[in-house]
Amino acid sequence: MTLQPVESRRDLRDFLALTDRVYADEPRFIPPLHAQVRTWHRQGVRLYVLRRRGQVVARTTLHADAALDAKLGRATQLFGLTEFAEEAAEELFDGVLAAGRASGKEAAFGPVSLLPNQSGGVITSGFGERGFIDSAWNHPYYPAAYEAYGFTRRFESDTWICPVPDEPVFAFDDERIEAERLRVHRGDRRRIGEQLPILREMLNASFAQLGYYTEISAQQLAAQTDGLAYLLDESLLLYLTKAERPIAFVLCLPDISRFIAKIGGNLHLLHQLRLLATRSRYRREAVLIVKGTVPGEQGHGYMRLLSRELHEGLRRGGYQALRSTYVERTNPGSAAQYTAMGGGPLHGYTFYEKDLKP
Repeated sequence: MTLQPVESRRDLRDFLALTDRVYADEPRFIPPLHAQVRTWHRQGVRLYVLRRRGQVVARTTLHADAALDAKLGRATQLFGLTEFAEEAAEELFDGVLAAGRASGKEAAFGPVSLLPNQSGGVITSGFGERGFIDSAWNHPYYPAAYEAYGFTRRFESDTWICPVPDEPVFAFDDERIEAERLRVHRGDRRRIGEQLPILREMLNASFAQLGYYTEISAQQLAAQTDGLAYLLDESLLLYLTKAERPIAFVLCLPDISRFIAKIGGNLHLLHQLRLLATRSRYRREAVLIVKGTVPGEQGHGYMRLLSRELHEGLRRGGYQALRSTYVERTNPGSAAQYTAMGGGPLHGYTFYEKDLKP
């Protein structure tokens, strides 16, 4: 078997349908949105399938990114949206590595869709717990297959889950608010187009030092947040200014994962309308997508102020739990908020890398 490029509409349908078989009757898996995959395909991202007797048994993307190459220090074959039947793993990885060597890459890295600061990854523990939006869930044989083939773990992390406390757990000296000219701003559906550039600037500054992070462009952020306005709970998007300068932010979204799983990732117009009409059902849990403080302002307790306001919004909104996308184990400061809430790690999480040099 060899990897075959997705060229026809049928190929694309088969690419998308693979997870219906790999995760048949498995509600813990949250599929990527079909519309996003189709958009990537139209934009030229190369999609591939592996067929056995005409049936797709594995799939992946094969792509590259110059900014991530610079960050990782070598030319890298990226792969993502990577799913496979257990018996097809070796042939799939053979194809990924062959493509990387043919294009002169020094290493293979993934799964990333399309970059590690967007989505991707493999869970290595916590298989009994369901996945959620912007995070991974996979069968236990996935990490075993990667490691049996010789891939090594990179950027090991954890996702987290926390109860929403009945009482505040974060203190902040309110006298500092006036003295330091601090102001907490909340999300505004009508002004989200004005607020996103402010968040992007802080996001890029806050995460620049992380080994996997590459700067998000305005276009990338617009694509990642498409449809955010109608899902947004305005009390869960917060940013802080100091003397009118943005210095810290946090973005959470209502957890619509169960709805996405139910519709198999096919969020077409009718399903969008259904979600809009029933969105109040999906406000029992929230997902913390990203948070950060700009360099020079870290370590001064500003995230505690935003956390206090966020948790007040969660309590008022009736949320019972907060989930977090992956946090690197080398970054305990980011996990401290979850520990303070009484939370704990949910899934072990990693990316995989393999040297392609002879």
